[in-house]
Amino acid sequence: MRIGIDLGGSKIELIALDEGGREALRRRIATPQGDYAGTVRAVATLVHAAERELGGRASVGIGTPGALSHVSGRIKNANSTCLNDRPLKQDLEAALGREVRVANDANCFALSEAVDGAGKGAAVVFGVILGTGVGGGIVVHGQVLTGPNAIAGEWGHNPLPLPGKADLPLPPCYCGRCGCIETYLSGPGLVRDSGAALQPPEIVARAAQGDARCAAALARYEERLARALAGVINLLDPDVIVLGGGMSNIDRLYARVPELWLPHVFSDRVATRLARHAHGDSSGVRGAAWLWYS
Repeated sequence: MRIGIDLGGSKIELIALDEGGREALRRRIATPQGDYAGTVRAVATLVHAAERELGGRASVGIGTPGALSHVSGRIKNANSTCLNDRPLKQDLEAALGREVRVANDANCFALSEAVDGAGKGAAVVFGVILGTGVGGGIVVHGQVLTGPNAIAGEWGHNPLPLPGKADLPLPPCYCGRCGCIETYLSGPGLVRDSGAALQPPEIVARAAQGDARCAAALARYEERLARALAGVINLLDPDVIVLGGGMSNIDRLYARVPELWLPHVFSDRVATRLARHAHGDSSGVRGAAWLWYS
């Protein structure tokens, strides 16, 4: 049995998968806000309760915001700031009495979709989170690519390629830079660009109804996403790009973006597929469990 934990800013979710990848148990609790020690206790309590219910001991994988630093072994770059510079892996291993595997939540999403989701059978999968933030993960032949700096796939904090008049001035990003892909392609980025006090699903709905301002904002979003993903294709040449997060539920992206990325890809044809997630909001927690895939 494999247990996966999605350690989010507002909730901690657990899933248990059997050998065939079938869901045996799912539980969710609120994250202790800003309380690192309370978060470690909450994860340990959740795992122990699940194992009592399942009647056995399981492997444990954790998906977190941020990543484990290869220098300190502590969490870095997490927007759940109480985790930053904390020895999360070591503390969880002490609390659970076993080895724990920890990976970035976008890497977990990519792994889930590569193992038994929209990227199943593909050699190279690039998984994209388009939500409150923008992240990415890379899976090659079933293995998460982490990199020597633990930042492989951190696509959202590259500059948006080829900024034009419509992209200026470059918006500031929480990371301290300006013009990051995340500032344009996150949900809040679409809201900001539209100039409307609407959430992304409302912008999409109004665009479909003929609202000119919302339609223009959505068209800019698609063109920016195409430019940004073309850079990924030129560098990584993945078999499939799988979209996740709330913005991935915009149906028209899957037809429009592959048309729009063509002029920016350095090839006479583009065989890379753009696919919608197969497991939805469950992909991150499933991918945490699949950290013990091999």
